[in-house]
Amino acid sequence: MTKPTDEMENDSAVYKTLLESTRAIPWKIDWRTMQFAYIGPQIEGLLGWAQPSWASVQDWADRIHPEDRARVVDYCVAQSKAGTDHEADYRALTRDGGYVWIRDVVHVVRNAEGEVEALVGFMFDISERKKTEEALISLQKELEALSFKDGLTGVPNRRMFDSVMEEEWERARRNSQPLSLIMVDIDFFKQYNDRYGHIQGDSCLKRVGQALNSAATRPRDFLARFGGEEFVLVLPETDEAAAHKVAERCRQRVFKEQIAHEKSQVGQILTISLGVGTVVPARGDDPMAFVEEVDRRLYRAKQGGRNRIVRGG
Repeated sequence: MTKPTDEMENDSAVYKTLLESTRAIPWKIDWRTMQFAYIGPQIEGLLGWAQPSWASVQDWADRIHPEDRARVVDYCVAQSKAGTDHEADYRALTRDGGYVWIRDVVHVVRNAEGEVEALVGFMFDISERKKTEEALISLQKELEALSFKDGLTGVPNRRMFDSVMEEEWERARRNSQPLSLIMVDIDFFKQYNDRYGHIQGDSCLKRVGQALNSAATRPRDFLARFGGEEFVLVLPETDEAAAHKVAERCRQRVFKEQIAHEKSQVGQILTISLGVGTVVPARGDDPMAFVEEVDRRLYRAKQGGRNRIVRGG
């Protein structure tokens, strides 16, 4: 039995009231004309644009953030032409110059012949959700950064060194460029801790780390704490002579800190020993074998009296 016209109109009014009382913003676009057949009045409260100003699809596109516009418009048009329901997240521009994160959920309406007739959907304000997501991403990046940082000295840790070393090794091999490495050890550090205590020892490690970091002057020069009282510098595109100059600068920077060390067998001021190596990696060369060779040179510097630099030979 068919409903009387007045009942149908009443139903329509009820549905419209329900739609316009939700926080989601309903809309409908006529596919043939690309004109808005309807958009909920809530749009003005959310974005500031008056309901009548939403006349065509172009109005919608113009009110998408420029950085999102091409991606969203191309995707939505392609999905609509294919007759596929879809959704898209984007930043919608507000009338006062800000933006709101929107999720548009789109349903494609077809006629009896299966042709696209209209698009209907809802816009949802997902700004709070996006803020939460961005906060989580920021926290994840912060935790990742912390996982690559030595908690005591603040310089990168051994894990980060392994990653950087692998990357620079491959770049040096690919470009046939020299790669230098400096291994550093604080002289008689056990005796330092025994004399001044571990709290003062921790402070000493921080000061040495800062001094060494100041000696690595180029953007890709990289310092890490290798473990215990050992540090390591990675010097990309650096030949042996230049690496030796950096090593000498490290030795001088630490000495200028004038850290007292009464139990040192070198003198009354804390010193460091350094091993230096340079290689142009070839296919099949092992980066860890190179690190071990530089470490052996550091050992020779310590065996030879400390407070000195040992390089090739």
